[in-house]
Order: sequence, then structure tokens, then C-alpha cells
Amino acid sequence: MQFELPGALPLPDGRYLAREEGEGGAQRVLVVETTGAPPAPGRRRRRPKQAAPDVEPAPLPLTRVTAVRAHEPFGDEEEAGAWLSAAIGDEDAVDAAVAEGIALLNRALHAQAVAGADPLGAELSAESAATVRIGYGSGEQVAAGRFAAAHEVDVRGSASRRRRREEELRPQERLAAILGGRERFDACETLLLRARADLDAGRRREAALQLRIGLEALLTELPGALTDPGHKEDMATLESRRKEAGEAANDAIRGELDVEREQQVRELLVLCERVLRRRRVLRG
Repeated sequence: MQFELPGALPLPDGRYLAREEGEGGAQRVLVVETTGAPPAPGRRRRRPKQAAPDVEPAPLPLTRVTAVRAHEPFGDEEEAGAWLSAAIGDEDAVDAAVAEGIALLNRALHAQAVAGADPLGAELSAESAATVRIGYGSGEQVAAGRFAAAHEVDVRGSASRRRRREEELRPQERLAAILGGRERFDACETLLLRARADLDAGRRREAALQLRIGLEALLTELPGALTDPGHKEDMATLESRRKEAGEAANDAIRGELDVEREQQVRELLVLCERVLRRRRVLRG
């Protein structure tokens, strides 16, 4: 998968080898190449200078990120071509490939943020790319961010469940209300968003720790938020299962979660998200 992203990324240009945990883990390669970047600033900060009132926006650099599935090489170009033809005819296969590619990029961005102690490090979605491609190439080609054959992918036209949910929640209206001081968001919303980001990225320990405090905040902040029977039922379920969240967090402090604990974290997070989604929808 290849993503062309407006602007520069915190990741320096180069090739990065990523291995899955465990012996014999899958290998992937991330290739980062920035074009049109301005020259590096000097050591001394320049004095502010007057800007014209009608100045045009400065052109942005473009970062091309190629996520290579290096652990599953094709036997020959004919096999690779057959795979590509099948993939582009299957929306689910394309969505899975896009998700795998963007997950590798976000894994690198998260690692960069942690390595650089950057609390503002952000992850990206495929929709933020100007162009997305799926294709194949030789080892030499993909290592340079090139293809033997590729197709562009429309990641914005898919009526995915996530996009339908975002449209349903009308985020622009709520954004205006929050910025205008007419509404505030609860602490549990931020904490549970972090838990979801960690869980989707495979950071299960971090997700369990975020979920624990996010669930506690939700139970404190939203007990009587709605008179809807579904809300009361979900809140009662979360209250009865809050001990599971605490136990999962304790396990996470000591090491990786087992399958049962991970499943509990997933189920509890889905319940929390449903509570928040119902409140937003019913409040209009």
C-alpha cells in the first residue's frame, strides 16, 4: 500500500523494517520519502518580516509512504498480477490492505512519538492521504517506493460503518457547540478514545489501562444522562463488570493480557462506546 500525504511527517525519510512480536513474526517494510520540503532552518531564528496581505499559501511538501508486505513474496509476476486483479475486485480485501498499511504507518508514528518523548504525536487515517495505491513490485522497486503495477484506491467513497457513525453523530455541529462554549465534552470521552486507538493499534496493555480510568469516569459522569431504557441497562452492565476492567488493568501492569482478558477489554470498550454514541444521537 502507498499513501501520499500532504505535508511532512515526524518520521525521517528512509526504510524501516518492522517485525511482529514472537519468533518468526511477519516482516514488513515502511518506506518514507518526502518531496518538496523546504530547506532545513538555520541555527539562528530569523526575525519576523512583513507579509503581504494577499500572499498565496505556501506550497506543501508531499510525503510518500509505502507499506510493503515483505513476509509474503509472490513466486513470480504472474502470481502477483493475479493477486492484484483479485484484490481490486473485492472491497473487503482492499479495505483490509488499506487498514494493514495505515496500521504500519501509525505504529511507526507512535514509536517515533515515544522515542522522542513527544506528547503531541498523532496518528493518521487513510482518509488524510491525497492518494492511496495498492500494487506490487520487485524488492528493489518497493524499497524505493515504486511499483511494477498499481491501482489507485478511493478510500473516501466507501460507506464504511465508521463513516456512517461519524455522519450520524454530526461532529461538525458538536464541534461548533464545544468551541462556542455551549457544550463541553466529558473526560471519559477523551480517555475512551485513547483506549480505542490503543486497542486498534494492538497496544493491548495500554488499552486496558486507559479503559479502566475511562470506565470509572463514564460511570461517574453519565449515570443519569438519559432516561432511555437502553442507557440504564448498559450503565448497569458496566457497573456490574467494572471489576473486570480493574483486573485487566492490573494484569496489564504486570505484562501482556491473555485472550480472556483481551476479550473483556474489547467487550467493555464497545459497551462504553455504545453509551456515548446513544447519548450523542438522542441529544441531537
